Amino acid sequence: MGDTAIRIEHVSKDYRIGTRRQAYRMLRETVREAMLAPFRRVHALWQGKTRGTAELHETFWALRDVSLEVRRGEVVGLIGRNGAGKSTLLKILSRITEPTTGRVTLYGQVGSLLEVGTGFHGELTGRENIYLNGAILGMRRREVAKKFEAIVDFAEVEQFIDTPVKHYSSGMYLRLAFAVAAHLEPDILLVDEVLAVGDARFQRKCLQKMQDVGHEGRTVIFVSHNMPAITRLCPRALLLDAGQLQHDGPASQVVGAYLNLGLGTSAVREWPEPVVCSEADIVRLYAVRVRAHDGSLTDVADIREAVGLEMEYEVVQGGYVFMPYLRLLNEEGINVFEALDTDLTWRRRSRPTGRYLTTAWIPGNLLAEGMFFVDVGLMTLDPNIHQFHERQVVAFQVVDTLDGNSARGDWTGGMQGAMRPLLQWQTHTGQPRRGVAATVAGKQ
Repeated sequence: MGDTAIRIEHVSKDYRIGTRRQAYRMLRETVREAMLAPFRRVHALWQGKTRGTAELHETFWALRDVSLEVRRGEVVGLIGRNGAGKSTLLKILSRITEPTTGRVTLYGQVGSLLEVGTGFHGELTGRENIYLNGAILGMRRREVAKKFEAIVDFAEVEQFIDTPVKHYSSGMYLRLAFAVAAHLEPDILLVDEVLAVGDARFQRKCLQKMQDVGHEGRTVIFVSHNMPAITRLCPRALLLDAGQLQHDGPASQVVGAYLNLGLGTSAVREWPEPVVCSEADIVRLYAVRVRAHDGSLTDVADIREAVGLEMEYEVVQGGYVFMPYLRLLNEEGINVFEALDTDLTWRRRSRPTGRYLTTAWIPGNLLAEGMFFVDVGLMTLDPNIHQFHERQVVAFQVVDTLDGNSARGDWTGGMQGAMRPLLQWQTHTGQPRRGVAATVAGKQ
């Protein structure tokens, strides 16, 4: 066993699709069908209407020959577009389903949060479900009791802990489900899109808890479409596409491959039907795009050139003062900056109905090289109400040059930081006057 927590050997999983679902039948109907089946088969052959199995069924391979190992204490991100096989792999690891071929070996107890409230019984209270989940993990009642207060405190559901969970809101359900999965100390924790529900504060809380779990030496497999969360939390990542393992390596490199292959967030996000952003239906979002300095669409920007972030939206109800804004995050999930629309054309002015295109230009020689993710939003002022806030809708990569005219100069090694401004440097020769530095940093 050694330091291995998970060993996956040539795992494949197929599903049969294309068959018609039959309505639920009572037992007597099922028995009657079984008795009549041979006669109907003969009749179908006589009529020449029997079709081959290949025509009735189509095989869909959710996973194809996946092999990998995960060591104890590793926090591994699992990424890929919808339908790539991520959830299927987690269901196999959690023993919900069996692989068609291949073998999975797990060394230790497994806790999973594959959907909101997985393993919860709706008729039981929050308290009862905590103890039930502990029993499923093989824990004694007194062991669960030691963790009980911490679970309830993390989930922030103390007031409703003795209420059946079927009455919980989705947020309460999620908070308790995650708290149970993270605090009952399984050796292996499987988490699927826990950040898809819940406010930003709780999402940060979940990320911090998963970091703590990894530091405690337990193994975490984390599935998410939140690339900054993947790169911040997971030193290693796996990329699945069409059921096959395409990349396995450092998270930043795998995330870059995911985006460069066009499988994830791209430079353009357009909605065939506009996003209705609030119940009031004041404004509708149509598209977000990344523009190169010449106005063309791009997902790769030269570090020396400006890059534009564009929002296309429609004002459905006029007479409001709007403030578009954006947020830029890097691969580590660091908030590089936030920016508000300061265009004097519409500043403090209400807008009539119609289609609008708002573009914010980031100057060249400001950002470091690497991947950047863009949040966009728009709010009405007086009162301040967020009409929409879309997270990581587009992404682009900044590439540095070795020509010697960027901030790296003649240096060819790595450089740290979220920004890489091209500063003005000046060096004087000779003895400086008393109290005057020999090196002056830049003329403005």
